[in-house]
Amino acid sequence: MEYSDYIIYVDESGDHNLVNTDPNYPMFVLAFCIFRKTEYADLVSPSIQRFKFKHFGHDTVVLHEHEIRKQQAPFVFLKSRDKRAVFMQDINKLITKAPMTVIAAAIHKDEHKELSADPTNPYEVALTFCMERAYSFLNNLKQTRRKTHLVVECRGKKEDRDLELEFRRICDGANLIGQLDCFDIVFADKKANSGGLQLADLIARPIGIKILNPDQQNRAYEIIALKLRSNAKGSIDGFGLKRFP
Repeated sequence: MEYSDYIIYVDESGDHNLVNTDPNYPMFVLAFCIFRKTEYADLVSPSIQRFKFKHFGHDTVVLHEHEIRKQQAPFVFLKSRDKRAVFMQDINKLITKAPMTVIAAAIHKDEHKELSADPTNPYEVALTFCMERAYSFLNNLKQTRRKTHLVVECRGKKEDRDLELEFRRICDGANLIGQLDCFDIVFADKKANSGGLQLADLIARPIGIKILNPDQQNRAYEIIALKLRSNAKGSIDGFGLKRFP
């Protein structure tokens, strides 16, 4: 198959452990960030590099939401309120200007467990939804006869093997559409400085926070919401964002 005009970067927030959930964040969120390759190469990647040059002087830093939020190295300078304000303003601009479409699934794990004595793995639920909606997105653009890569970050041999098996199962027909043979999966090393993966990492948690605390001020989500896939009426529910249960 020829390669499609699009690429998808995938990241998550929270974990899919249903045994011991974090009472402060009992969420699992999977986010797909879809880019047209020409726009990613011409606009997104250079913007990320310029952002890094401005704030770090080099472009080898990997933007991780957890380390930014905790102000851990190399983000210790964010303990300065003034520097943090400028940094976050620039992060928001970066995401605002990035030409991408976001598809995400958010699972409240405690509520998910209450529905069944044997609840489905949250990763499986989220991955199925996101792949179905990504297929529909690509189908509307007549891209489903071409190969589109899903880029995910390596998490460990067993975890990666389990994810690939689930990915292949969904592609082979374990979904609401049928065979999804237009997809392939790429595992990127954690040290890989992939701008697309870093944007996906920045996007996942604000979505989870919005579901968990809908009335809480959430500037990051307000920006992300404009990127979520929607239907002709502008609704994102079930199109760009699925809440479980």
